[in-house]
Amino acid sequence: MRVKVTRNFQITIPAEIRSKLDIREGDYVDITLNEKEGVIIIRPYRRRWTTLKLGRNLTPDEIEELIRETGNEVINEMIGDVNNEAAGGC
Repeated sequence: MRVKVTRNFQITIPAEIRSKLDIREGDYVDITLNEKEGVIIIRPYRRRWTTLKLGRNLTPDEIEELIRETGNEVINEMIGDVNNEAAGGC
């Protein structure tokens, strides 16, 4: 499929592709440049959400610790993504 790049360097993902990949307004996509192949790869970005059901109330200290742990996971994931891109991976 061919799409046009706008003046602001934006493109529209065709409805058929959006539907197949379940991409909706407000969703994030991951964009990777494969310089070797000369292509741009666009993938839906699905963030993993952490849900806890402990059957009890959490203390503020426990909540802060969980936030720190989850934040570290996200940071490590982002660092891994950057390292993969720098290595030319997808």
